Amino acid sequence: MTLYPMLGLWDSPVVIIVVVALAALLFGADRLPKLARSAGLAKKEFLAGQAEADAAQDKLREEARLKANRQNADVMDNVQVSSVAGVSVPPPTSDKGTPSS
Repeated sequence: MTLYPMLGLWDSPVVIIVVVALAALLFGADRLPKLARSAGLAKKEFLAGQAEADAAQDKLREEARLKANRQNADVMDNVQVSSVAGVSVPPPTSDKGTPSS
């Protein structure tokens, strides 16, 4: 006697019916709606928590990107060339600073 041909009888609709029938026998028909409702609420809370975690992760990723952009920014981008008494003063350089007198 082999078991393999009998496994072909267990397709998905049959399995679902058997599981529902066993659940009705174990828990009783009056408790099944409560179990389904609590499972639905648990799923809803899980999805809300997952969305919250995704939003927090996106915020941290954006903050890290902005921090990396600030660290890699050129210091000379925000320096304006000015003039003192009609003489043009070059912007400071990283190794020398500003020329004094």
